Amino acid sequence: MARVTVWNEFRHERESDDVAEVYPDGIHAVLAEVFEAAGHEVQTATLDEEPDHGLTEDVLDDTDVLTWWGHAAHDEVRDEVVDRVHERVLDGMGLLVLHSAHYSKIFKRLMGTSCSLKWREAAETERLWTVEPGHPIADGIGEYVELEETEMYGERFDVPQPDSLVFTSWFAGGEVFRSGCCYRRGNGRVFYFRPGHETYPIYYDDDVRRVLRNAVEWAAPDDGPTPEFGNADPIEEIDTSDDRTVH
Repeated sequence: MARVTVWNEFRHERESDDVAEVYPDGIHAVLAEVFEAAGHEVQTATLDEEPDHGLTEDVLDDTDVLTWWGHAAHDEVRDEVVDRVHERVLDGMGLLVLHSAHYSKIFKRLMGTSCSLKWREAAETERLWTVEPGHPIADGIGEYVELEETEMYGERFDVPQPDSLVFTSWFAGGEVFRSGCCYRRGNGRVFYFRPGHETYPIYYDDDVRRVLRNAVEWAAPDDGPTPEFGNADPIEEIDTSDDRTVH
C-alpha cells in the first residue's frame, strides 16, 4: 500500500459543462477511486481550495506518490510550492505527471527543457503501443491499447531521453508520440503518461486505469538504503593526519 496524493488543477470541471459532464466531481475524484480500489491510502488536493494548493509540508511528508494533472493555470502554481515538491521528489517521493501536466512547472523543472510538443483536438483514434512489455508499468497490458477519441500529442516532445520508454502512441492523423516515459531524479521516480484529456472519458478506460495503478506501485519509494553525503569517516583504518585540505 502506498500513500497517494492526487493533485488536480480543478478549473475545467467547474467552468465547462462539457468537462463537468465527463468528470462531475473532478478528475481528481475519478483518479482517487482508481487508487483507492487498488488498496492505497489516498488524499486529494486542488489548486484553489486548500492552503498552498493543498501541498503543504505536512501533506507532502505524508505522500509516497504524487499524481499531477494541470492544464490552464500552470503559471498560478506558486514557486515555493514547486520548490517543495521538487525537494520531495529528489528525496524519494514518486511523481506521476499526467497528460497536459507536461507543461507544469514541476515537470519542466525536473526535465530541464521546454517540454513542448505538437497538439490537435479532433477526437481522433489513438493506439498506445506497449514498447517495453517487461516493464512493471506495462504489467497486464496487451500489445496496444486503443482509445477511440483522444487529443493528439505529437513529436517532437522536448524532453530528455527517458530512462525507459514504456508506451509509444500512434494517432489517426499520422503523428507518433512518446507517451509513457520513466525517469529517475535524485532518489525519486517520475513517470509521464500522456492519455487523459479533460473532455474525453479516458480515465474510465480499464487499461488506462491499470497503467495508473501499476505506475503508482513502480514510483513508490522502496526500503533501500538512504545515501549519505558530505565529509565521511573512513570505514577501514587509514592515516587521516594529512592537513593539506583547503575545506
